[in-house]
Amino acid sequence: MAEIEYGNYYHVYNRGINKTNLFDKEKDYLHFLELIQKYLLLIADIYCYVLMKNHFHLLVRIKEIDEIDFLAQGTNIKSSEKWKTFKSTDTEIIKTHNQKLKKPVPYRQFSHLFNSYTKWFNHKYNRTGSLFEKNYRKKEVDNEEYLKHLVFYIHHNPIHHKFAKDYIDYPWVSYNLFTENKSSFLDKDTVVEWFDDLDNFIYFHQEEHDLSQLGEFLIDDEE
Repeated sequence: MAEIEYGNYYHVYNRGINKTNLFDKEKDYLHFLELIQKYLLLIADIYCYVLMKNHFHLLVRIKEIDEIDFLAQGTNIKSSEKWKTFKSTDTEIIKTHNQKLKKPVPYRQFSHLFNSYTKWFNHKYNRTGSLFEKNYRKKEVDNEEYLKHLVFYIHHNPIHHKFAKDYIDYPWVSYNLFTENKSSFLDKDTVVEWFDDLDNFIYFHQEEHDLSQLGEFLIDDEE
């Protein structure tokens, strides 16, 4: 699998091993979103998402390496401060605590996300073993027109899979965070700029689109 590169946009997808359900109760969806914030916001801007029963989609931009903050590393770090970040200007403060500075690596943060959720899910549902497919899939995107269609593709997933008839009927898709102006961890301003404004964002989602033009950027997510 090709390495994740700094500064690039990616459509990221994974699903349950053997199409196992990843989410059952509301708490499962909420916890996964919490872990996305914990592990991925350190290394990525996140633009949109959808969480389905047995798979999920994300559209992200991996930050440039100089945009990524440091994490403190050391044996004397309290568990509550393990994921505390530090700017490069904080170096002297950290040195006084005998801690080392290290920037989180993007591919490892995705691994932390999947491993942490799997451990939590297995404990909650008294199961063992892998939960996600071993190799999550990612497609690099370098065209703004494709980015717009991917936003639609991701938001349209619940309708495509007949989990809802309208975007507003499905709670685990990021569309409503835009239209209802809800606060979130997403970089919503950038997404809206791709569509020029919120009205065009909404209009674009109301239209039908031939997604075959996306070709290699689409990821097969059949149930």
